[in-house]
Amino acid sequence: MSTSSPCRPIIDVPALLAALPARISDLPTLAAARDPQHVALIEDARRLTSAELVRAVEAAAALLRQWGVRGGDRVMIVAENSIAQIVLLFATARLDAWALVSNARLSAAELDAIRAHAQPRVTAYALESSRDAGQHAQRHGATEAPHIAPDIGTWSYTVDASAQAEPVEAANHRQCAALIYTTGTTGTPKGVMLSHRNLLFIAAVSSRLRQVRPDDVVYAVLPISHVYGFASVCLGSLYAGATLRLAPRFAPEAVRGALADEGVTIFQGVPAMHAKLLEHLSTQGHAWHAPRLRFVYSGGSPLDAALKAQVERVYGLPLHNGYGMTESSPTVSQTMLDAPRGDCSVGEVIPGVEVRFVGLDGVDAAPGEVGELWVRGPNVMLGYYRNPEQTRAAVTQDGWLKTGDLARQDPDGALHIVGRSKDLIIRSGFNVYPAEVEHVLNAHPQVVQSAVIGRPVEGNEEVVAFVELAAQATATPAELAAWCAQRLAPYKRPAEVKILAALPAASTGKILKHRLREWL
Repeated sequence: MSTSSPCRPIIDVPALLAALPARISDLPTLAAARDPQHVALIEDARRLTSAELVRAVEAAAALLRQWGVRGGDRVMIVAENSIAQIVLLFATARLDAWALVSNARLSAAELDAIRAHAQPRVTAYALESSRDAGQHAQRHGATEAPHIAPDIGTWSYTVDASAQAEPVEAANHRQCAALIYTTGTTGTPKGVMLSHRNLLFIAAVSSRLRQVRPDDVVYAVLPISHVYGFASVCLGSLYAGATLRLAPRFAPEAVRGALADEGVTIFQGVPAMHAKLLEHLSTQGHAWHAPRLRFVYSGGSPLDAALKAQVERVYGLPLHNGYGMTESSPTVSQTMLDAPRGDCSVGEVIPGVEVRFVGLDGVDAAPGEVGELWVRGPNVMLGYYRNPEQTRAAVTQDGWLKTGDLARQDPDGALHIVGRSKDLIIRSGFNVYPAEVEHVLNAHPQVVQSAVIGRPVEGNEEVVAFVELAAQATATPAELAAWCAQRLAPYKRPAEVKILAALPAASTGKILKHRLREWL
C-alpha cells in the first residue's frame, strides 16, 4: 500500500477567508470563467459543462423569480443526487433565498413537518432521478415546471404565496445559504442555518487538503441533502474545478462500474458503503479495478479497525477518516493526505478551527483526557431556524459550539471520538435519534412504552427497539415494524423489535437503557 503523497498545502486562513466569493452561487460562474467546456456534472441521463451549468442556473433562477421568490425566502428542494437538484440550489442562492435541501426518501410525515416549520415559498421536486420525489410531488399537487435549456431533467413545483421572507445580509458570513434539517433529541425538526461563508470555507479547506484538481472525477453518492455531501463533496469539488459524477443512491455494482470504467479518482462514503462494496466484489467474484482512484474517505459513522484494514488491503490505498456535524458545516477534523493513520482516529483539526475538551464540571479537561468536544471557527452555524433557545444552548456567547460528543486528542494532534453524550445512533451516515423512533412506536395503540438503542454491526450501527405492550395486546414485532415503516425513513426503522413484559426502569420510572445494552 502506497502512503507517499505530495507535501501538505500551507493554508493561510485569513487570506483564504478574504478571498472567498460572496455567495455559493458564484462557484459555477468562476468555474466557467476558468474553463467553459470542462464537464462539471455527470448523471446517468446527461452531463453539463461549466458554461451550461451557469446557463441552467440562470434559467432556473428566472423561473423562481417569476414565482415570487425573493431574498430571504426558503426554497425547498426535494430530491436525490441529480443535476436538477444542484441547479436549483445554486439558482436559489443566486436570488439570496435559502436552499432547503431535503432527502426525497423521507417519509410523508417527516417531510411535511419540515415544510410546515420552514414555510418555503417554493417547493421543487426533482422527479426524473427520484421516484420518491414524484410521490411527494403528487401528494402536494405540484405542477410540472417549464422546460429550460440546457435540459436538467423533469421537475415540478408548488408555490405558497403567504410565505414570509427573512432579512437579507450583504456579508457572506451573515447571510444564510442553506437550511439543513437535523431531527433533534426531542423528535422535532431543527433547521440548521449555514451561511455562505460557512459552506465556502469548508469547500475551500477540504478541497485543498484533499488536493482536488480539475482532472479529478468525484463519485458523489453521499446525499447532497446531507451537509457532508453538500459542502465537502459537491461544493468542495466544484470549488476546485473537478467533475462531479452524481449517483442518486448507493448501488455496489454502479460504484464498481464507475471506479473501473469512468475514471473516478475520489470516492467518499460512509463505512457501510465500503463494507457493502467489498461484500459485492466478494460474492460476485469481481476483481478490484479502479485505475485512476487516488483518494478514498470514510465519514459520517464510526470506523472500525477491521473494516479499515480490509478496505485498505483490497483498494491498495489508505482509507482516510474524519469528523464533523451539521452545525459545523460539517468538517472539524480529517486525516491528512501526507499522514494516513494506522488507527481509527478522525485526524487533525482542520486549519482555522479551534477545539476544546470540556468536563462535566464545565472546566477544560487535562491534555489527553476525555471531555465534551467544543468547536469554534468559520464553520460554526448561524443557529437553529426559529429556535433561539436551542441556539443559545448549543453555541456559547463567544462562539463555541458544544458538539455533545466526547473526545480526546493525542499529543500529535490526532482527534479520537470516544462516545456520544447523546444517545445518537448513526445509521449509514445518517443521525437517528432514539426519541424520534420511540415517539412513533409509542403512538401505536397497543404500546405502553418503548426504548430504542443502537447495536453495532460491521461498519455501521442498526436500530433496535424494545417495546412494552398493554395488557391483552396482540401486536407482533412484525406488525410494529410495519407501523414504523409507514412513518419513518428507511434508515430510521428498527432492524429488530423485541417485546418485553416490562422495560427495566429506575424508581423514578426512567427507562434504564444501559441495562438494555447489556442485555443486547
